[in-house]
Amino acid sequence: MYEIEYEFREQDLIHFNEMILKNDIDLQKNIRKHKLIVPGIMLLIGLFYYIYYADMMTTAYIAILAGGWAIFSPYAMKTDMRRQFLDKYTDKEKADIFGIHTLSIEQDYLAEKSPGGKHKTPWKDMLRVDYVDKYVHIFIDINSAIVIPIETIKSGDLKKFAKQAESMIDRLSD
Repeated sequence: MYEIEYEFREQDLIHFNEMILKNDIDLQKNIRKHKLIVPGIMLLIGLFYYIYYADMMTTAYIAILAGGWAIFSPYAMKTDMRRQFLDKYTDKEKADIFGIHTLSIEQDYLAEKSPGGKHKTPWKDMLRVDYVDKYVHIFIDINSAIVIPIETIKSGDLKKFAKQAESMIDRLSD
């Protein structure tokens, strides 16, 4: 049947986790809060200083600080989230995750050979195949998938592989 070989890297893991978190409503509210509400409160404090103390310098400093917070806090949060993604895994787990992976389509399951060993996932346990940006995701659960980066394909035809995997999931899922 079909088989592909690809390399899975740290940046691919980060990409998938960021994609999942884009749909997290609570996280998006938290980012919006840090981007809009906190600077808004800071500007109100600056306005208070300007109205009651006629202190333009302090008001200007607070306004600059609020603007900086609004611009840079999302980037700081994103960097911190990336660090947290990678901190979830031990060095042994990272060695098992990152590296060359081989996927083979078998009659009843998807066979995966990775640095962490061999795994067989039944087609009935898979949800769907998604084509996102520069990746193909074979979803096993709502928040977990086999992530195949298009740019690191070493051998095999990814388009044919993905179509075959999609048809196997549709045919053999419950």
